[in-house]
Amino acid sequence: MEANTPSTGRLPAAFLTPGSSSFMDFLSDHQPEMLPGRRKLPPLQGAVEAPHGTTIVAASFPGGVVLAGDRRATMGNVIAQRDIEKVFPADEYSAVGIAGTAGLAVEMVKLFQLELEHFEKVEGTQLSLEGKANRLSTMIRSNLAMAMQGLAVVPLFAGYDTDREKGRIFSYDVTGGRSEEQGYAATGSGSVFARSAMKKLFRDDLSEAEATTLVVQALYDAADDDSATGGPDVARRIYPIVTVITEDGYRRLSEDEASGIARSVLERRLEQPDGPRASLL
Repeated sequence: MEANTPSTGRLPAAFLTPGSSSFMDFLSDHQPEMLPGRRKLPPLQGAVEAPHGTTIVAASFPGGVVLAGDRRATMGNVIAQRDIEKVFPADEYSAVGIAGTAGLAVEMVKLFQLELEHFEKVEGTQLSLEGKANRLSTMIRSNLAMAMQGLAVVPLFAGYDTDREKGRIFSYDVTGGRSEEQGYAATGSGSVFARSAMKKLFRDDLSEAEATTLVVQALYDAADDDSATGGPDVARRIYPIVTVITEDGYRRLSEDEASGIARSVLERRLEQPDGPRASLL
């Protein structure tokens, strides 16, 4: 594929040829080496040391869904970064939270955002939420070779389904296998602890405010038992990223909103270190 030149100002022929509405298919045909899963790694001995993102959680409520993540990235037993961004908007009505190899995960999210934008421009309409989940599954599967070398990416995808008028959550494995979760979900190293916390506190009739508090409670419990998950860092003013997706679209809670929820959780933990108890039946 020839590069654009200042002398002619013309786009390469590949950009002017009708084709698939998938940007990944376009790259596969014209520059496959740009796809993350097509890159060749040098010969390695032992595990690859790279920053990894950890815990992502999601919970649905009547009218939408909440997706949140802690801010810590680790590299082995070392904290690689304390304020990493792990939750990103995919488009107006969906978001992705990343766990796994941080560099590859962020690159995959950017490619996924471009994939959805490209489809909308070519087709003149948005993909259904189911279609978006399937496209992400294909992208994860294309990274399988790197996953087998320790560079896995395992995201959590959530969005508002405008057809069904409800929030939905999808989880994945390293092979691209996709599962729709009911009510709540978690992925990453602290997911076992986060899921256990949500299992005791989740209700079908949560309000938006209760759902945002629930995910912060779950992240706190994950950080309490998993060293790779970061809890609210009051001294550095680093708090979880919390996003809400409803019929009005994607919204990330402001720093003041997120810190307010986190501080409220911390204050209550001074009286109940193990967190709130589920109502007794």
